[in-house]
Amino acid sequence: QVQLVESGGGLVQAGGSLRLACAASGRSFSSYAMGWFRQAPGKEREFVAAISRNSGTISYADSVKGRFTISRDNAKNTVYLQMNSLKPEETAVYYCGARAGGIVTRNLVAYDYWGQGTQVTVSS
Repeated sequence: QVQLVESGGGLVQAGGSLRLACAASGRSFSSYAMGWFRQAPGKEREFVAAISRNSGTISYADSVKGRFTISRDNAKNTVYLQMNSLKPEETAVYYCGARAGGIVTRNLVAYDYWGQGTQVTVSS
């Protein structure tokens, strides 16, 4: 069992930056691949970024490549999402997920545990 708690969301102007964190409690954080997803009002949850258990494999949605950076600190049981050059259309609730087995995937149904999400609002 893994419990996930996201933090770092807030209100930012277009072009600004935020750093999200997802703290995990429970066993064997380093054995999980971690992913960030987002869900805007009225839309489906979509993939943003994912990282393998040893940070050896990283994947990004095309829309965030070059602007967002996912990283993890297994000693702190935390995964991060640095978001730069934010756009108003990226306003959403951002969720982190944990996938047992450590393999990176963009498929949200493959994730075993989810946090409650953190709101990111980008004003124009």
